[in-house]
Amino acid sequence: MAHSAMSGNGTTAGDDPLQTAVWRLRSRACWADAAALLRPDSPSAALQRAGLLVERCLYTERGWEEAEDALRTAEALAQGDEERGAAACERGQLAYAATLHGVRDRADEARAALGRAAALIPPDAPGRALLDFRRGLLAENLTRSPQAARAAYRRAHAGAAEHSDALLLSFTWRHLAGLALRDGELAEARQGFAESLRIREELGYLVGTAPALASLADAETEPEASRLRDEARRLFRLLGGVPTWLARQLAPPAAGAATA
Repeated sequence: MAHSAMSGNGTTAGDDPLQTAVWRLRSRACWADAAALLRPDSPSAALQRAGLLVERCLYTERGWEEAEDALRTAEALAQGDEERGAAACERGQLAYAATLHGVRDRADEARAALGRAAALIPPDAPGRALLDFRRGLLAENLTRSPQAARAAYRRAHAGAAEHSDALLLSFTWRHLAGLALRDGELAEARQGFAESLRIREELGYLVGTAPALASLADAETEPEASRLRDEARRLFRLLGGVPTWLARQLAPPAAGAATA
């Protein structure tokens, strides 16, 4: 599953109080409240606000029109290549989310927007790692090309490490581990999922902790797997069933179903 990552804002002591408030709301699945704190009167604020509302669509499958409106504002205010590239990256993510959730097939729009972002964001810019991650999501979940996805995730992982982007690292660890699990590499998968969970717990990224617990459970044996899934279910209920897509992964097996 895909995730928007605007890490580094409000996650550490001494950060701007506004960013700290935005982070706390975002991490608890209160994207609309977080976005309401930001006045879209500058390119950076408009872009951050759009990113929050795009993320809400991905996690809740709601709020599509609000995200579109915020994104249009961010696109209109963007000035330099990097700002225009970042707006295109969010445009691609929104189109990807709509396609993934079956709202409307916007795969071509997603590819075009991320390609436009790649032409605008320099290879060494901080935003390049997030773009690479999202291109990996597209390759894995829409194009069904795990090799291309792995290459993109690795580029994103290296970029996130270079720019000390802890939250994005939690995403790249998790998705690289998912590909490893698919290939039967249990030890590698377990390590990646554990690192993702550790980072999210340290950051207080509550809305991302349940998915991290559930993913680690898939690579563990009993009874640890059941313990992790029970904890994921508790957090999932605490957040009101968000992220929505996690419900399928956490559903208990049907009575009489094989569990091997």
